[in-house]
Amino acid sequence: MNAAPLLELNDLAVRYGPVQALHGLNLVVHKGECVSLLGSNGAGKSTTLRAVSALVPGSGRILWRGGDLAGVPAHQLVRLGIGHCPEGRRVISRQSVLANLELGAYRRHDRAGISADLERCYALFPRLAERRSQLAGALSGGEQQMLAIARALMGRPELLMLDEPSLGLAPKLVGEMMAALAQLNGEGLTLLLVEQNAQAALEIADRGYVLEAGRLTLQGPAKQLLADPKLRAAYLGGS
Repeated sequence: MNAAPLLELNDLAVRYGPVQALHGLNLVVHKGECVSLLGSNGAGKSTTLRAVSALVPGSGRILWRGGDLAGVPAHQLVRLGIGHCPEGRRVISRQSVLANLELGAYRRHDRAGISADLERCYALFPRLAERRSQLAGALSGGEQQMLAIARALMGRPELLMLDEPSLGLAPKLVGEMMAALAQLNGEGLTLLLVEQNAQAALEIADRGYVLEAGRLTLQGPAKQLLADPKLRAAYLGGS
């Protein structure tokens, strides 16, 4: 690809007190790509997304469209087009599905556009349409994950970062979730997908990176990583 990356991490390092969580990570995401960030628990995947979202401090450079994001607060990143769907869903359980979705558009004032995006989310996740008046806390785990993704979409991100969207879901729901993400990516949304489910993530990704203990150990096209013996042994149960 000749175009400058949409997101670029240069030598990103993050510490939690005495613990070094990331050691000089270099990563790029081009417009329109789906990039998977893989690794076991504690590898530094979530930390990477949190650093991009200005939720944890780090050193190195985080570039958005070639511009340095140093000092840009989290709420401004949303305006720039960076969406973050965090691990654990974090829906507002005592608010309705509709209220949660409307919260995702809290910085927008285009009522017609918000209404159109609500319908788009309902078309992508029909269960949310059926339950739009129900409290979010009454939804199943899979439905809450759908709601968390849809809420992030309501901010109209150019890049959507997702942290373990398949965590705790039944295999059938994992398939539905990944199909929805593949559809969004096919419609032009750029994705940075953090996953422990390497098989599911790489099946919809263009490229992947593998983190181990905060260090980058593998990277390449998704098909190449799926066939890599080291990755298969570590994450796919292969030999």
